[in-house]
Amino acid sequence: MKISTPGPDVRVPLDDVDMYDPLRYKEGCQHPLWQTLRHEQPVLLQHAPNGTPFWSVTRYDDCERLLKDHETFSSEYGTILASVGIGDLARGQTMTVTDPPYHGQLRNPVLRKLSREVIRRCGAEMESRIGALLEPLLAEGGGEFVGVMHKMPMAMLAPMMGIPEEMSDEIAHWTAVSVTPDEPTLNGGIDAHVASTQAHIQMLELFEAAIKLRRDDPGDDVMTALTELQLEGERLTDEQVALNCYSLMMGAHATTPYVASQTIVALTDRQAVWDSVRADSTLVPDLVNEGTRWTSPTNHLLRRAAVDTEMGGVAIAEGDWMCGWVGSANRDATIWSDPFEFRLDRTPSTHLGFGVGPHYCIGAQVSKAALSIVFSILARRVRSFALTAEPTQIVSNWINGMTRMEVAFDVEPAA
Repeated sequence: MKISTPGPDVRVPLDDVDMYDPLRYKEGCQHPLWQTLRHEQPVLLQHAPNGTPFWSVTRYDDCERLLKDHETFSSEYGTILASVGIGDLARGQTMTVTDPPYHGQLRNPVLRKLSREVIRRCGAEMESRIGALLEPLLAEGGGEFVGVMHKMPMAMLAPMMGIPEEMSDEIAHWTAVSVTPDEPTLNGGIDAHVASTQAHIQMLELFEAAIKLRRDDPGDDVMTALTELQLEGERLTDEQVALNCYSLMMGAHATTPYVASQTIVALTDRQAVWDSVRADSTLVPDLVNEGTRWTSPTNHLLRRAAVDTEMGGVAIAEGDWMCGWVGSANRDATIWSDPFEFRLDRTPSTHLGFGVGPHYCIGAQVSKAALSIVFSILARRVRSFALTAEPTQIVSNWINGMTRMEVAFDVEPAA
């Protein structure tokens, strides 16, 4: 989605608005619509293409409550709009689509393998891998940036997950298809449902093959932790381990590459911000933090009401589907001053770019570390960025990203 900066008084008509339609997010910026909804109809009832009704919430406080209050709003039925009326096939088997306490039993052993200590231990390898991805762009003075960033999740997670090197490229490709099955440049132009099913099958086959290798050669990694995990006295099946690895890779691919790309776009006409970062490397984490708020890489997150309740003064019935528009919440002027300005001084920032509550992104620390490496490398070498063509936006109501972005780097001569 191209990110625009509407004035605070901008409003758009709400007649016949279809927030589900994936093409909306390729063809235009949704911030004017979200701003209108925050002011005029912050809890809106619409219908998915299969006829199932769902509520959209657009204010920060409502979105935060939706994501935090797992007793009222369950994650078990799915976390993206594609699940409305259908449910997620992995319900009850992965961290993403389980609620506490079972959620924590799955999450905690994996979280220990993605801790700050592990990130520090893997830091040199991560920096080497990411540096190798960026070096051709630096040598050529730029190029197509998004394709390079699609390799980022594997570069940052492979050492921690225990993924065999020979499977990395295939897993990276099918992860991208899984995240954006509506996008024709990734799915080969086939039907989105067919593409999603194909990606699901391929990913499970790849991970199940990797799991068999890891069982024979255990290590200090996520995959080994899952194969050794016992819940109620029983180990997870290979399919359950594969589903959780699949979920982790999807989460990584849904955030990190798109934050990096959209932040570069923001910096093309904010030279003063980039100059500040280049002059003071301690500002890199602030750039990553604001870049995540600014991008809001996942437009929405879904929950389902577990009990009768209310939201924003509107009655919500048990079983109702609830969609929290994270991209809208991260521009709520009641939370941030100048929400449409890209600022490095928003510390602390309570943005929802990585979610919040029990389902706060399990790989958030890894993502932040990887993005910090990207922008630290670029800050040492690149004076400025310029787009050489209009970026191509993804067809997706879930992911805010691009399929292609040609960018020129003003690279300093090597020392």
